[in-house]
Amino acid sequence: QLQLVESAGGLVQPGGSLRLACTASGFTNLEDYTIGWFRQAPGKEREGASCISRSNATINYLDSIEGRFTVSRDTAKNTVYLQMNRLKPEDTGAYYCAARRGAMCSAFVSRYDYWGQGTQVTVAS
Repeated sequence: QLQLVESAGGLVQPGGSLRLACTASGFTNLEDYTIGWFRQAPGKEREGASCISRSNATINYLDSIEGRFTVSRDTAKNTVYLQMNRLKPEDTGAYYCAARRGAMCSAFVSRYDYWGQGTQVTVAS
């Protein structure tokens, strides 16, 4: 029933910033879900990047993004964002948001019930 869509990916120069957005179709309230952000580089497995829990606790799972990526909610817009700063070429990949009913964050793909189709982020000069 729940359908997610990611937006605002694109091409950016190294050192630049992007803000990805995750929204739900219909009238689903994303406040009822823990939302994870995952990324997948070409030829690589999907890996957990960031997460915001139902209670709005946040976590980054990758040392390489710590201090650069921030996940947040905008309740009024029913949207979850991933702010990405000081982007590096190694950040390039498809970025996905995913939802789970559980209250706690998880970095494991198998813990999430609903997935968006992804948005491409390319960091290159």
